Amino acid sequence: MQLEIITIYAVCDDILKALDVRDDEQATMTTAEVMTTALVAARFFGGCLEESRAMLKEENYISRMLGKSRFNRRLHAIPESLWQAVLAAVAQAHHLLNAEKEYVVDSFPVAVCDNIRIRRCRLYQDEAYRGYSASKKRYVYGLKAHVVITASGAPIEVVLSPASYHDGRVGKTLHLDLPEGATVYGDAAYTDYGWEDALMETGQVRLHAARKSNSKRQHPPYVRYLAERVRKTVETTFSQITDQIGRRIHAVTQRGFELKVFLFVLAFAICC
Repeated sequence: MQLEIITIYAVCDDILKALDVRDDEQATMTTAEVMTTALVAARFFGGCLEESRAMLKEENYISRMLGKSRFNRRLHAIPESLWQAVLAAVAQAHHLLNAEKEYVVDSFPVAVCDNIRIRRCRLYQDEAYRGYSASKKRYVYGLKAHVVITASGAPIEVVLSPASYHDGRVGKTLHLDLPEGATVYGDAAYTDYGWEDALMETGQVRLHAARKSNSKRQHPPYVRYLAERVRKTVETTFSQITDQIGRRIHAVTQRGFELKVFLFVLAFAICC
């Protein structure tokens, strides 16, 4: 735990310095410390900020810890673009370690509540958030996290959507800022010949989506073999992330819920 906490802080602090993000002279905690506390909560305490705050203060990692209300205000004052910048910087390191330039795109559901409690759910109140999860063989009320990971299982990009949104629809919103010559594997939901051609022309990225039996563009056997081998990694990664999330995420606002989902993915990306 100690090594991972130090790693999380070092990554956040170095990236903020590189972006020339400066804190007010009167600030009790730095932005890097606030980000570290939130990421440690996601990594070790199931997203519970109170447990993370208490541990980091008691163990003297962050001696000048803010109170609950002030900490939450500081946390939610951090712009989304800054969180995305941290993930992008971490992704660059994973690109360098991914010599094969192989990636996988897939999604996993994040339930905001059990189906029996949908009527009492206050965070999301739209049928769009009720979607079917084929892997769980049940309906899920909440979000989908669409993630691009390396062949070794490191997340490099994540986009959140309502649970009912089709993977192929949201997949087109991914930046896929990958090295030239990269190969991305996905399931049949990402099949779109036009999108595949556009990625190849503009970014020199090959998208190999799994084909149905009646597909006009069948992959050769070696591509199917490589896809099956690499895509097993995503199952392991998603299993580890969902284990950290636990049964439910405590949040009182939509932004708070979505931030915690993102933090689980980012914390895993930093420490994996």
